[in-house]
Amino acid sequence: MSETPTTRESRPGAGTLRPPYVATTVGSFSLVFLAAFEALAVTTVMPEVSRQLDGVHLYALSFAAPLASGIVGMVATGAWSDRRGPVPALLTCAVLFSAGLLVCGLAPTMEVLVLGRVLQGMGGGGVTVALYVVVGRVYPPRLQPSVLAGFAAAWVLPSLFGPAIAALVAEHFGWQWVFLGTVGLVAVAVGLITPALRELWANRPESPRVGFPMLPLVWATVAAAAVLALELLGDRDFGLLLGSAAGAVALLAVRPLLPARTLRLGRGLPSVIATRGALSGAFFCAEAYVPFVLQEQWGFTTAQAGYALAMAGLSWAAASQAQARLADRLSNPAALLIGSSLLTAGTAVACAAVFTDLPAAVLIGGYGIASIGMGLGYPRLTVAMLAASPEDERGFNSSAISIADSLGAALALSVSGVLFGLAAHSHRFDVVFSLAVAITLLGVVAAARIRPGAVA
Repeated sequence: MSETPTTRESRPGAGTLRPPYVATTVGSFSLVFLAAFEALAVTTVMPEVSRQLDGVHLYALSFAAPLASGIVGMVATGAWSDRRGPVPALLTCAVLFSAGLLVCGLAPTMEVLVLGRVLQGMGGGGVTVALYVVVGRVYPPRLQPSVLAGFAAAWVLPSLFGPAIAALVAEHFGWQWVFLGTVGLVAVAVGLITPALRELWANRPESPRVGFPMLPLVWATVAAAAVLALELLGDRDFGLLLGSAAGAVALLAVRPLLPARTLRLGRGLPSVIATRGALSGAFFCAEAYVPFVLQEQWGFTTAQAGYALAMAGLSWAAASQAQARLADRLSNPAALLIGSSLLTAGTAVACAAVFTDLPAAVLIGGYGIASIGMGLGYPRLTVAMLAASPEDERGFNSSAISIADSLGAALALSVSGVLFGLAAHSHRFDVVFSLAVAITLLGVVAAARIRPGAVA
């Protein structure tokens, strides 16, 4: 007899790394890890990729593309999983993710690589959402927190080791294998969870006869397309005007997907969501250019730039652990205000190093301070969102904070790409890091508008 989730739950001694869950746990962790690796580690090699493909003008878009398309993947996969279960959605997204990696690894031009990044982001965003549904249906409630903690670790580990690994792969085998080498690992991970997926499909409930919610998907698609159009239009005639219009369209399209008053920094929950978008936008905008400026302005190798990113990952992880230990003494609003302020201070130090050509250690130190700020504030944002959400709105707000996270970073990167292209060659990094500082200030203002009583 096949084991259903019900019969599995009757095994009190079973753990996530013991039968019958071990293959599913390892495969699911691997999929999240690989999606995180491609999202984080590729930062190290992208300067060399853009130079080899003569596509420096599309550098920022190569980061914004997967973030923007990931929103579409998340929204579509969530709705699809609710109606047909997670199996078709997960397999489709894994194929999209792998196809994107293949396109990137074989790309003859930067334009083709950006297209691959769009596919990669759409599939990667969907994989994560589908896996959350798998966890809810395969594992008993007592094991679900352990699995989700493993997913969180799967995002932390690539920030620690991914940049250095990617740099070594690029130097010894070529940057193409940072993408191509992952495809086979995705296939292995999917193979590990296939028995669980086959069982879920065999025991799937009858699909409800309800229509697919097209409106949220339309809004997500419009927002993603507008973010990408912002940078593509920014270097044309009337580029600033066209880019500004595209940015306005993106903000208007995302409004229905967020709590009311989010874009106006309404007190309480709206400002929690806005803070997430601002912090992600500022940090990942700066992070994308850290290895680039280290190589161009200070002569770092790809590997050396990768080690600098890894050090920042360690700072983030250490600060994240510290805020967890201080959970009883440090309120959510206080952690968010301190974290966003440290992000501002660290980004400003990095910006000063770029402007005045100070030693590279100053830039790396500033980036480390910014990472500490993210480690303090970023984990508390989800906690604050849940604390401020009524029970029947947690699903919508959980989706909203993920959308704000991805769209905030994608929008900031697209704007940075426009400014990077318009600035004189000797000042193009100056304007990017100045933009990042400005966005951090928005994060501080939003964090200050979170009411302690609403999210403590």
